[in-house]
Amino acid sequence: MTHNGEGTAPLRRPEVTELRLAGGAPDQPVAPAPGQQGPQGQQGPPDLPQDRSQAILEATKEIGALFKRAGHPFALAGSVAVYAHGGSRYLQHDADFCVLPDDAEAVVATLREAGLPIRTPPEDWLLKTTCRGQNVDIIFSLAHQPVTKEMLERAHVLPVDSVLMPVLCPTDLIHSLISAFSEHYCDFGAVLPVARAVREKVDWDELRAACGDQPMPAAFLFLLERLNVIDPQEGQP
Repeated sequence: MTHNGEGTAPLRRPEVTELRLAGGAPDQPVAPAPGQQGPQGQQGPPDLPQDRSQAILEATKEIGALFKRAGHPFALAGSVAVYAHGGSRYLQHDADFCVLPDDAEAVVATLREAGLPIRTPPEDWLLKTTCRGQNVDIIFSLAHQPVTKEMLERAHVLPVDSVLMPVLCPTDLIHSLISAFSEHYCDFGAVLPVARAVREKVDWDELRAACGDQPMPAAFLFLLERLNVIDPQEGQP
C-alpha cells in the first residue's frame, strides 16, 4: 500500500482581506468576504454548501491512514466501501471501519493519540468518533457476528479517493447490509442500488446459504431475482 494521497494538497494562496473596486472611490466600503465580519459588524454572504460526500471521504482517508501507520487490521465498510467497489459517490451518513474486537483498546489509543474524541454509544458492538467534522463508526460486530481475522483477510485493497486501504469484499458487504433487515428496519430501496452496483462481484449462493432462511433477507433476494438483478437459485424456476 504505497499511495496514501498525503502531501499532495495544492498550495493555498494568501487570503485577500481587502478589495477595492477599479475606478471607484478609495474610501468606498467593500463587502466582507464570505464568513467574515465587516467594520460595522456587517456579515458577508454565507459560505457555499459543503460537499458532504467529499468531507466523508477526507475523514475516511485520515482514519485509514492512522490505522495503517499503527498496523491495526481493519476493513472499510458501509457506503464508502460501496463507493470503493464502484458504487455511488453520493455519501450522506458516515464512514464505517471494521476492526477486531480484541484490538478495541489499541484502536482507541491510536484515535486518542491523534486528538480524536471517542464516544461509547449504548450499542456494545461499536465505538464512535468524529474526524474533520464527520461521524465515523468503529465496528466490532457485523451481520450479528464479531468481526473476524478471516473477514479482514478477505478484504480487497482498493483506492479510496487516491488512498489505498482494505475494503470489505462485496459478498461480506452485501451480507452485512441484508442481515440488518428486520421487522423494524426493512429499507430495500436503500440496498437495491448497492446490489445492482456490485452484483457481478458477489457470491450469491454463499449469501443464500448464510442468510437465505431468514424472512427479510430471503424476501430481498427474491426481489433481486424478480427484477433480474441476479439469477434465480439453481433448481428453481
